[in-house]
Amino acid sequence: MQTQTLETPSMNVFEQLESEVRSYCRNFRTVFHKAQNAKLWDTKEREYIDFFAGAGALNYGHNNRKIRDKLIAYLLEDGVTHSLDMATHAKEQFLSQFHEVIMKPRGWDYKVMFPGPTGTNAVESALKIARKVTGRTTVISFTNAFHGMTLGSLAVTGNAFKRKGAGMALTHSVFMPYDGYFGEAVDTIQYMEKLLDDPGSGVPLPAAIIVEAVQGEGGLNVASDTWLQRLERLCHQKGILLILDDIQMGCGRTGPFFSFESSGIEPDLICLSKSIGGYGLPLALTLIKPELDVWKPGEHNGTFRGNNLGFVGASEALDYWKTGGFREQIEDKANRITASLERMMERQPALHGTLRGKGMIQGIAFEQPGMAERLCELAFASGLILETSGPCSEVAKLMPPLTIENSTLEQGLQILEHCYNQLAEEAASA
Repeated sequence: MQTQTLETPSMNVFEQLESEVRSYCRNFRTVFHKAQNAKLWDTKEREYIDFFAGAGALNYGHNNRKIRDKLIAYLLEDGVTHSLDMATHAKEQFLSQFHEVIMKPRGWDYKVMFPGPTGTNAVESALKIARKVTGRTTVISFTNAFHGMTLGSLAVTGNAFKRKGAGMALTHSVFMPYDGYFGEAVDTIQYMEKLLDDPGSGVPLPAAIIVEAVQGEGGLNVASDTWLQRLERLCHQKGILLILDDIQMGCGRTGPFFSFESSGIEPDLICLSKSIGGYGLPLALTLIKPELDVWKPGEHNGTFRGNNLGFVGASEALDYWKTGGFREQIEDKANRITASLERMMERQPALHGTLRGKGMIQGIAFEQPGMAERLCELAFASGLILETSGPCSEVAKLMPPLTIENSTLEQGLQILEHCYNQLAEEAASA
């Protein structure tokens, strides 16, 4: 496996004209031009395999042809693109499809709210409705949580670097240890229950607890089904609303449509975004149990909360979930990823890598700082795009499109193994 040596497209325009806040283009230093399913090509026609998938916004791949055809037909028919929250045929079709394909088989009756175009909009609306319903202000979140970059969402996000960017105090949140944070010996639900029961703990009864079943940006930490069940029980006992942030992990990323399905819990509020739009189009949902839907008309709104192209893409994407076949394909690919990563770690024990994640979001965690970042550098130079995860960027994270062809998946895993071996050689000679 040879590192690519083609000329890199110039980054001058971006360096001169774009804000210093840009991040991904600093790591992936090329100018991308075309994309199809799990592959990208830059302006020099260099090919890359995509194990990043728009941070989880492209579960159905780049330019999914099935979805693209529907979008093109809709545009050519002069379909409504912008409508605030007015009733449109595209929205009607999506709501009906979502009810029939996702809600009805699970026996759920959540109301669907369109809070705005991004994941943080979904989180903000969930926090607001929880506070409105309960009359309380505090929200409990967890260590290494990530819920968004607007102030409310950022207040329940654990990452110190991102929190610092707020430039002000982030209030009305309390952090608790996530499942396994102190190791297997410490029961973090019991710890939380003790603090909530103790009038001297300084922890007020919260309006809500917000949680990810799998922490994506926080390091691919996976909560057990038992832990999630006990968390739900604690919320019910104390009149706390449970918010499940499934923005990155939903839409099949861990196998089932929702990441928490194997636990059997039914959160009070569920936040969805990223791949719910099907085509990488901005769309977000907040699912609300009917008895909690106490909004007054217009009490939470936004100019782009009714993205009709998103509705069209989302409706078509739901076709993947009408039978169990797609989930079986995801599980097969997840097993391939697990086997490959385990083989890499077994063959290079000196790197002390450990497996993280679940389904089609898995990765290798490193003890030594900088190793995950270096692995991603080597991978990009060899034509493979992947990113790091965790508070110290200690995890090299794989999250290819769920629709990736088996041959492309295997090719990407082979590139990764080559780079992992190269990393081990560098470490041994250091």
